[in-house]
Amino acid sequence: MTSNNIQPKLFRLIDANLNRLKEGIRVIEDINRYLYDNKTISSKLKELRHLAKIDNYLEILPYRDIQNDVLKASVETEMIRENISSLLLANYKRAQEASRVLEEAFKLLDPAKSENFKTIRYELYALEQENLSK
Repeated sequence: MTSNNIQPKLFRLIDANLNRLKEGIRVIEDINRYLYDNKTISSKLKELRHLAKIDNYLEILPYRDIQNDVLKASVETEMIRENISSLLLANYKRAQEASRVLEEAFKLLDPAKSENFKTIRYELYALEQENLSK
């Protein structure tokens, strides 16, 4: 792939992972808010969700290509959740992985923004431990 073709694909990658990150955080946040009544963790997650943004979001939106996503169908293991802890764990991992992808992608575009996603990832690691080690 030539460098001319990379930017649109990079924007597509950023869009998908930004959505994945915010969705994963929202699931965890709502479980802590509505099932556990845990204001402390819910508030921290809400702050992280609001940090997970980019200034030029409307500029990358046209690069979204859901129709041609080669892996949009769910795999069988994604459909199995045994309990609330497994649901939390799956979404922590989803959000952590997405923040890592964003961290790496933004090294090509905006190193300061890359550091933002690294911070989010490490905060998610700490919250995962706090949330699931009880």
